[in-house]
Amino acid sequence: MAVTVSFVFLFGGVLFFLLRSNSLGWGSAFIAVMFGFFLASTGASGPINQLTAAVVAAIPDL
Repeated sequence: MAVTVSFVFLFGGVLFFLLRSNSLGWGSAFIAVMFGFFLASTGASGPINQLTAAVVAAIPDL
C-alpha cells in the first residue's frame, strides 16, 4: 500500500479551494478545522484511521 499524498494535505487543499471559490465561509472553515482537530484527540480516531486504511487498501494499485 503506497499513499503518496498525505490526507492532511489533500483535505487542506480541498478546504483551501473551497475558501477561494467562496463555496465555504471562513467561519465554516474554522469549524471544520476545529472539528477535525478535536476529533483526532478522541477515541474515534482509531476506527477512522482503520477505515481510511481499509478504503485505501481496497483501491487497486494503478
